[in-house]
Amino acid sequence: MKILFISSWFPNRLEPTNGNFVQRHAEAVASLHEVEILHTIGNPDQEEEFILDNKKINGIRTLIVYYKSSKNPILNFRSRMIAYQKGFSQLQKPDLVHANILHSSMFFAVYLKEQYKIPFVISEHWSGFLEVNRSKLSYTNILTARFIARKAAYLLPVSNILMDNLKNLKIGKNKRVIGNVVNTDLFIPKKEANTTFTFLHISNLIPLKNPDVMIEAAVRLRNEFQNFEFHIGGDGDVARLNKLIDKHNAKSYIKTFGEISHKDVAVKMRKSDCFVLFSDYESFSCVLLESLSSGVPVIATRVGAIPEIVNENHGIVIDKSEEELYEAMKKMLSGNYKTDSKEELHRYVAEKFSMAAIAKEFNEVYQSLV
Repeated sequence: MKILFISSWFPNRLEPTNGNFVQRHAEAVASLHEVEILHTIGNPDQEEEFILDNKKINGIRTLIVYYKSSKNPILNFRSRMIAYQKGFSQLQKPDLVHANILHSSMFFAVYLKEQYKIPFVISEHWSGFLEVNRSKLSYTNILTARFIARKAAYLLPVSNILMDNLKNLKIGKNKRVIGNVVNTDLFIPKKEANTTFTFLHISNLIPLKNPDVMIEAAVRLRNEFQNFEFHIGGDGDVARLNKLIDKHNAKSYIKTFGEISHKDVAVKMRKSDCFVLFSDYESFSCVLLESLSSGVPVIATRVGAIPEIVNENHGIVIDKSEEELYEAMKKMLSGNYKTDSKEELHRYVAEKFSMAAIAKEFNEVYQSLV
């Protein structure tokens, strides 16, 4: 089949990592079907009204249309829909549209259904629908999501907790949980043991990830143990974290790094002994599964889909307590927590979240519609 992926979020030159999980979904589907990707993004700094960036990325034709955006939301929406139409005119007509994220951009999927009779499914990833974020969700957000989901043939949330929250909000009817993709060929275990026990955290380092709390826990741990390092970094404010680390005179054992490629993330995973995630909330967590696929156990907060994907003997799931974080890190470092073998951790992810596994699940939905 010819499948067109469109998404409210997708990696582009303005936001290189935004929605990279959608790109991995598309790459999984491309193993079975002919896939094209269309995305639009506003850029207030460009002079041209529209710029079409047409590339092949990992074997998939990817067309990103940049439009000149303004501060007027109505004009922006109009420009975005025109950008989608311009992009669509350059692509082949699909048998099915795979939309992503129930934001206003996905009105274009509804337009394609009404204008060309092309059915669409929509994957949902947004943590904004979770109960913890419900107070920030406007009624317009809910009405938009309900309308788009009602027109979709299937709504495909990435986790059970997200599906339950969508049900509570009366969004969508036909639902099926299909998780995110992990590149299990890239994230593979390392056979030899590390000489220094290494904790790892990778994220965008925004406040909800609580990087400061993890650093404080590492500093406290250093009072009892000398034989470990904590590596923390990503596409966030590393400079601010360095100031906190300097304040504690902790540069010798807390190492920071900036934004790195997906391949370099895999290398860091293999060189670590435990991944730490202390988030306020998560709708899913690809990075935890990438860690498990690398044979590395995790410490993570009991939020969002984390209890669904981190099984017994995969790591320690904790409440959002600084004391529990410290005790979990101490337990891992002292060897008092026994996990499954590296090979078993990798196999678990490969069986449930590999490209082949997720492609098979999507294909079952597609075949029922076309």
